[in-house]
Amino acid sequence: MAATESTMVPLGTPAPDFQLPDTNGKIVRRDEFTSAPGLLVMFICNHCPFVKHIRKGLARFGRDYAARGLAIVAINANDVANYPEDSPEKMKVEALDAGYNFLYLFDATQEVAQAFGAACTPDFFLYDREMRLVYRGQFDASRPSHDTPVTGEDLRRACDALLDRRPVPAEQTPSVGCNIKWKAQ
Repeated sequence: MAATESTMVPLGTPAPDFQLPDTNGKIVRRDEFTSAPGLLVMFICNHCPFVKHIRKGLARFGRDYAARGLAIVAINANDVANYPEDSPEKMKVEALDAGYNFLYLFDATQEVAQAFGAACTPDFFLYDREMRLVYRGQFDASRPSHDTPVTGEDLRRACDALLDRRPVPAEQTPSVGCNIKWKAQ
């Protein structure tokens, strides 16, 4: 299992705009979240062993932080021609099976993933109320290859600081996962 690290986009970078369909085909726009205290954009997919490893923790995280007002969206940008298990139809099933309460969006053109600088699944981007990047790093130190428990500790620490109006720690560890499955150019 080859691992790819997140690109660690510079802190303070503005959130790219997006307009993507959710699992029901409804178009979701970034600007729908401007009244939230923050926006978490996660790049995930259905088949990646790194995402599968944190799946339950991700669902628990979504429930915990939606209750605190954080806006959360997940985006799948994988090439479904070569990875049909990541198709929009299967995304809908995955969201239900996993218990995700956040929106799961599909980036068919991969333009949104490129605009964010997403590199792997999972890849996390947390923005403040001004839509400026305050965190881009790992969910936690757990990996499929070892027994470290899935806690979401790193992302929770960043979200807690943001929601409590404290500075988000600038020292951040890159996320590690499967590379985004880019379409052949």
